[in-house]
Amino acid sequence: MAKKDVKADQTPKGSAPNTKDKNEPGTPGFSLMGFLTESKSELGKVVWPSRQQLISESAAVILMVTLVATTIYFVDNLFEWISQSVFS
Repeated sequence: MAKKDVKADQTPKGSAPNTKDKNEPGTPGFSLMGFLTESKSELGKVVWPSRQQLISESAAVILMVTLVATTIYFVDNLFEWISQSVFS
């Protein structure tokens, strides 16, 4: 079966033509009050962590960042010592 050619003024079967334009009257634009209302609604759906959970997870993040930074520092110093030993 041969594929049908779609002309520029036709839309393929099963798809709707894109007739909406952002500048066309009747299309919704940005509304500051609507945005703030929806933002407040979405923030009400957030499950906030407990104080204990916040403290323990913050401590875990600080510990991991400290460990990774220390490891990078020592590996950097090791490579510096090796390069000075080889090239000097």
